[in-house]
Amino acid sequence: MSALITDDELAHEVSLVWLEDTGRLDYVRQTLDRLPTRRGRPVHHRDGRMVGYALLGPTAKPSRPSGTFRRRVFWLLPHDRDTAPDGLYATSSPAEAVDVRTLAPGDRGRRTERSRGGSGPAAV
Repeated sequence: MSALITDDELAHEVSLVWLEDTGRLDYVRQTLDRLPTRRGRPVHHRDGRMVGYALLGPTAKPSRPSGTFRRRVFWLLPHDRDTAPDGLYATSSPAEAVDVRTLAPGDRGRRTERSRGGSGPAAV
């Protein structure tokens, strides 16, 4: 869940890479994945599609036990609002969803009225 991501876990992010136009998206799901590299496109193992991912700077250190880096991955499922506007999330959003317009490197983003299914842009 996005609420479980802490600012210190994002401290080494240098940029976000978007794989599609996010202007039409009210929200994206975000998770911290354990990945083998600081940079590059991660392999996507979830249902749905990957929308974007974070790149880490050269000072990011891998986990000692696993040798992996924790990086954010942004994704959507087939029943999310962008492809099913009258579906399950027509007037709500999943717990790990944040308004794509509030995301930046090192900033975990926020849920807004728009991402929750309303029409306003105000942060919640």
